[in-house]
Amino acid sequence: MRQNIVAGNWKMNKNAEETEDLLNALIDKLPNDKAVEIIVAPTFINLASAVEHLQFTNISVAAQNMHQSENGAFTGEISADMLKSIGVNTVILGHSERRAIFHETDAIIAAKVDKALQHQMRVIFCFGEELKDRQNNQHFNIVENQLRDGLFHLDKEAWENIVLAYEPVWAIGTGETASPEQAQEMHEFIRETIRKTYGSDVAEDVSILYGGSVKPDNAQEIFSKPDVDGGLIGGAALKAEDFAAIVNAI
Repeated sequence: MRQNIVAGNWKMNKNAEETEDLLNALIDKLPNDKAVEIIVAPTFINLASAVEHLQFTNISVAAQNMHQSENGAFTGEISADMLKSIGVNTVILGHSERRAIFHETDAIIAAKVDKALQHQMRVIFCFGEELKDRQNNQHFNIVENQLRDGLFHLDKEAWENIVLAYEPVWAIGTGETASPEQAQEMHEFIRETIRKTYGSDVAEDVSILYGGSVKPDNAQEIFSKPDVDGGLIGGAALKAEDFAAIVNAI
């Protein structure tokens, strides 16, 4: 049975002191009696301290990215083994900012997925269409292609370590708004696309998170949709009160 998950992607925010302050506030405000997995993803330099800080809580830690190689001359990069060595077992891959700003292709992201799984890590796989794709009525094609190119080479068993995060890029910082109905429509399509290749058991078990500007005032309606299993939260994850309200919306 699929898990409800709320994950906070902190992006390039919060220095060491600010990270500790936010973690302390989250410990105070987040519930520990709800059937939801809570994840935070601080910057690379604060991952080890976050793991230590949260070790006796119900909050787990994810990395925002990793390199697809085992090791080598890749200045500034971080490997799966390095993440595992500090107790980080989940990694976000394919985020829309990595695709758009750093030009990560589906092939690169697929290689990162493979490397993470080789190290028994769980992957939060991000994907989603841009505004021009939605306007040209290509959003379903784009999403299906990203899924197929990034994940559909995997064996069925590998999906036990995959969490999906649908990001309608057109609804993030554009002034456009995705409705809960649009979120449900795409999540249902995603689940059906997986069903056609991997069967109903994989399709029904995989958690599909929504990453389109979830906030305290829209979280409950979005999370109420049958194929939405939580959210990948950006800006609201940087405020303990807002993040706690989103978690409580499930």
